[in-house]
Amino acid sequence: MTTWSEALRLAPLGVVSEAGTALTPNVDAKAAGQKLFDASVGELELLQEKLFAHSTGGGRESVLLVLQGMDTAGKGGTVKRVMAQMNPQGIVYAAFKKPTPEELEHDFLWRIRPRVPAPGQIGIFDRSHYEDVLVPAVQHTLDQSALEARYEEINAFEQELVDSGVTLVKVFLHLGKEEQLARLLSRLDRPEKHWKFTEADVRSRGDWAALQRAYSDALTATNTDAAPWFVVPADRKWYSSLAVQQLLLERMRPLDLTWPPADYDVDEQRRLLLAT
Repeated sequence: MTTWSEALRLAPLGVVSEAGTALTPNVDAKAAGQKLFDASVGELELLQEKLFAHSTGGGRESVLLVLQGMDTAGKGGTVKRVMAQMNPQGIVYAAFKKPTPEELEHDFLWRIRPRVPAPGQIGIFDRSHYEDVLVPAVQHTLDQSALEARYEEINAFEQELVDSGVTLVKVFLHLGKEEQLARLLSRLDRPEKHWKFTEADVRSRGDWAALQRAYSDALTATNTDAAPWFVVPADRKWYSSLAVQQLLLERMRPLDLTWPPADYDVDEQRRLLLAT
């Protein structure tokens, strides 16, 4: 079977199109997907523990999951399902919204750098530094040359992260326009979900084509060998979670993680413990 990384990686000169948002590469049906998801939970949990333990012995490795997608693409739900069995002490989460006045006084990566996961941690960016090229592209607050300069800064920043031991897993949850409409209408149908709906959700529908172009441009410009993009069809929530889980597994398995050796005499400590 084709690996998940191979099946979902954005082609070097690929573009994000409306097609394929309901596809489920590498799995035929929801039941089979759920079976694989359940069977993989333990391995991902073990890898997280080993990643953290390895850092206590001086390992510098960490993991950063970058999630991007249209509103209602399921970023939060995907994080909740995939990370549910992990130790929360080893996870750092950040969601980058509209920059504050203080943040706007600095380079656009200024607010990002402090949230990069430390060795041993799995970091999650629910929206990320890519907001600072996507929004300006749609709102025309930066011209093309300024956007291209930011793409270059992002590539240099991500290369810097990789060189420092960060494994980047960049995922675009690719949602179809009709599926988004159904999800937004569902929020209006349920009073307990009204808080999740804003008038901006309606306005953003009018920017759909511009957002798709912005994503295509940004993903293509930053789809490097060191930090590739993976495009996950997001119309089926169960598939999004499975795909992100499998991508994390494939990216973490090759890491040279080792259990740190005991810095004490194991037999002696066992003898002392049994004597208590």
